[in-house]
Formats: sequence, C-alpha cells, structure tokens
Amino acid sequence: MPTPGRQMHLGVFVLGTGNHIAGWRYPGAAQSFEDLAVVQQIARIAERGKYDLIFIGDNLASEPGMHPSYAARFEPLTKLAALAATTTHVGLGATASTTYNEPYNVARAFASLDHLSGGRAAWNAVTSSGGLAAENFGRIHPEHDARYEIAEEFVDVVRGLWDCWDDGAVVRDHATGQYIDPAKVRPLHHQGRFFKVRGPLSTSRTPQGQPIILQAGSSGPGLALAARTADVVFAVVQDLDEAKDGYAALKSRMPGFGRHPDEIAVLPGVMPVIGRTDAEAREKLNTLQGFVNSDNARSMLASRLGIDVAGFPPDDLVPDLPLPDSSHGFARAMLAKARRERMTWRDMFNLAGAARGHWVICGTPEAVADTLQQWFEARACDGFNILPAYFPGAFDDFVDMVVPILQERGLFRQDYAGTTLREHLGLARPPSRLFAP
Repeated sequence: MPTPGRQMHLGVFVLGTGNHIAGWRYPGAAQSFEDLAVVQQIARIAERGKYDLIFIGDNLASEPGMHPSYAARFEPLTKLAALAATTTHVGLGATASTTYNEPYNVARAFASLDHLSGGRAAWNAVTSSGGLAAENFGRIHPEHDARYEIAEEFVDVVRGLWDCWDDGAVVRDHATGQYIDPAKVRPLHHQGRFFKVRGPLSTSRTPQGQPIILQAGSSGPGLALAARTADVVFAVVQDLDEAKDGYAALKSRMPGFGRHPDEIAVLPGVMPVIGRTDAEAREKLNTLQGFVNSDNARSMLASRLGIDVAGFPPDDLVPDLPLPDSSHGFARAMLAKARRERMTWRDMFNLAGAARGHWVICGTPEAVADTLQQWFEARACDGFNILPAYFPGAFDDFVDMVVPILQERGLFRQDYAGTTLREHLGLARPPSRLFAP
C-alpha cells in the first residue's frame, strides 16, 4: 500500500513530433513542434489528466540530423506565454540555459510568465552541454565543472532578483498618488565572480513568490546545485536499484543545505508504450522502431555519449567508455545499461532512437501502472516525467488508461487542490529573503 498522503507528481515532456525520434511518422501523429495548436491540444490533455506540469526543453543550435523537434522549434518561453492564456491549472516549465543567458533576462522572463499564468511558471536551470551553441554566441564553451560554477552563481542571482520586491510593494493608493511603496523594493547589489547585477528586477513579486526551479544535473556539481536550489529534479534512469541509489543520494544532501528531503520531487523520464494487450503494445513499439533512421539514431547517440560512434561495428559489444564533458546523466545511465545487459552498438542505436536515452516501458495499462507504482513505493522517485512517443495518441493512451488506475489506487490526485504549481507540488510559498526579519 502507498504511504498515507504520499501521491505521485506527473509531468509531460512536450515535443511536438513526439519523444520518439520517429514518432511523427506514426499514423495520426502530430507533425510539427512549430504549430501552436498541437501544443495547446497537449496542454488540454495534461489538464484533463490533472498533471502537475508540462515541460518544454530547449537547445541553442540546430542541425538537420537532430531529433525533429530539436532541429525546428519555437523559443519555449514565447510558447508558454501563449499557453498561459489557454490553460488554467497545469504548470508551465521551460529550459533557459545558464551558460548562454544573462540572469536578469531569465529572472524577468520567468517572473513575467508567473504573473501571466497566475502562478504556474517553472524554470529548468541547465548548463548547455553542446559546443555548437558556443559558435552561435561567439564564445568558447566552458568545461563541465566551470559550467556548474557559473550555474551556481547564475541561479543565486535569479533568485535574488525575484526577492527584490516584497509582497504588497505595489500599493496603487489613489488618495496619496503613491503607486509603489519604496520601502518594499530593494536593489540586489550582487557582485560575484561571473556576474555583477544591481537590481531590482523590473517585475514585481510573483504569485508563487518565486517560480519553481527545475533541474536535471546528475554529476557531483549538478546534484549539489539541485540539493541546494531545485524544487523538481528530472532524472535519467534505466534500472530500479540505480534509481533508488540516485534518489537517496540526492535526498541525503538536502539537510546540509537546511532543506527537508520532501522539498524536492524527483521525476525520472519514462516513455510508456501502451496497448490493450502486451502484443499490441509490442507491435506499436516495433512499428515506431521500424521508422528509425539509422543516421539520426547515430547522431542522437553521439550527442549523448560525446563521441563519434559512426565507425563502431554495429554488432560489437559496447566497451567501457569515460563519461563525456556533455551530459553525465544520459551517458552514465546508458553505459551502465550496456554493461549490465551486454548491449551491442546496434542495441544502443535503438535505445537512443526510441527515447533519446530515457527509460522505455511497454505493456498493458495495468502493467505500466504496476511498474510505476513499484518504483514510486520503492522510493526510487516521487513521480514521473512522461515522454509520449507521439502526440496526441500516445499521451491520450496514458491519460485515459493509466492515470485512472493510479487514481483508483490512491497514488495520484483526483482533481487539483489549488491553482499554482507550488500548490500542486505541496510546497509553501516562500517569503522574500531580502525582507526577512
């Protein structure tokens, strides 16, 4: 039985062409990530399923061989601002790089989204992992640990800017003519190693006090940053025991930063392929895999492992490889799976093509629900970031067939209890630290 009062949190990773690299080729699937109507439909399905949030990632470079939704996409905050007008409850999360942005701009953009949405904004604070982005910004791409040193300060500046306004600063007093109480607005005066930012932000305190912070780092510096600052952590997993160890490692760091372990929700990414029977589910997955372009799969795997994989014989076993300077989480999970299951390079190409290195489960609604319940109750996670292989059909399948089972078992909410993302996550609204007594 589930722990009394403990329920899953659910997010959906939105890629208009589907999370599967060839999802757009599935019959009836959406064809574009540059079509607002597609994303609006996904958001409606998420609210029907009482999801905590929808999440839109980002990349700052494009090549034709990339996943279609990475090669051609809208800037995510622009898209979420449009969704704020057509949704009422679901959280709106997006990536903004700490490597190729400025803290003031990021703080202002997410504060604006929080106001526009009535308290549903979430910032995925990530370090950019690819060197291609550096060429678009005329910079030298920082090494892994340096990127996290920048990120540490970047996140602190953004949070500090959000705190420059106290609640009630905008008074709009018609009798006196005072619009803003100057005693409730303060500059930040940050001077650090990487940034010098005066403040205050040109946006008042937001409905959530501070927008939610999402993170996905799994290296030592990434875990430290998450334990200190994150509200939600997206995890890359392939194995239950490894997931449990990672979950415990992150939660154990939090008291050192004066935080309770329940203040972070860990959501592994999972692609569920669902059928009324096991055979139907396997047929769906086989159909999707049959659409995979081998060149695109190799390109995806190369980006995850940080090496050129084109020259490896497909039927050779994957050797032990060092972690790349790019994404430790994906590489660590995929290479551990390769060792554990004695995978060939062909197997790895299929894994990268299916879910970009994320966990795939295939089966009936009951079997999928059983697996998610097992992981949740084993304290391997606090819920899941669902990666439908294609939209809208695969997302409809999960919401209409798996979510009701989770609800019947008391593992997921029947309805929203609040209107802000903080309320969905069970987190208190923080006061401004600059005005703390």
